[in-house]
Amino acid sequence: MNNLKNLWENYNLGTVLLNSTKISLFVVLFSIVVSSMAGYGFEIYASRSRNRVYSALLLTMMIPFAALMVPLFRLMYFFNLIDSHWGVILPMIPSVFLTFFFRQSFKQYPKEIIMAARVDGANELRIFFSIVLPSMKSAYAAAAIYAFMTSWNAYLWPLVIIQSEQNKTIVLLISSIASGYTPDFGVVMMAVVIATLPMLIVFFALQKQFVQGVLGSVKQ
Repeated sequence: MNNLKNLWENYNLGTVLLNSTKISLFVVLFSIVVSSMAGYGFEIYASRSRNRVYSALLLTMMIPFAALMVPLFRLMYFFNLIDSHWGVILPMIPSVFLTFFFRQSFKQYPKEIIMAARVDGANELRIFFSIVLPSMKSAYAAAAIYAFMTSWNAYLWPLVIIQSEQNKTIVLLISSIASGYTPDFGVVMMAVVIATLPMLIVFFALQKQFVQGVLGSVKQ
């Protein structure tokens, strides 16, 4: 309890947790919407260059993030987003892996349902949000877990962008405590436990949907 009290009073734990939660929730929300619409478009709409563009997109996964940091930092500086949470959130929204994941999930979706909805006069956005999305809950749950864990554990990009103490995330706080000359390992371990709890809660709450989503099942 002394370690928790020390962490709360001396390291502004409440604000740090709020920052990490805010960043993770926005990343999860925007990332699964953008990636699912991209995956849906790649799978449903045929064109000559679709597979070429998709292959080029997958090739970008081979580019290490370290090679992108300088251009991203210059871009965030241009938009005056240095030392802001949006400077952390925006570059984390597009996810090639989630786009790939959603396209693979949409391969299992019955195309006849989409064709029938088009015949009935539904527009494409209504088909996606009212018909396709509700029946793909398992895939969205799996994607949400992945996006949450990725954003919650993010270290390098927040370290580059965030400069003030009041905007730090829990991962940056743990790093700063542990890298001191005389680190209090009790406080460090308490911070690690607290940082791990949200991921465990999210995973176990969506465990069944996660397994179904990874297996590519579609709930009808």
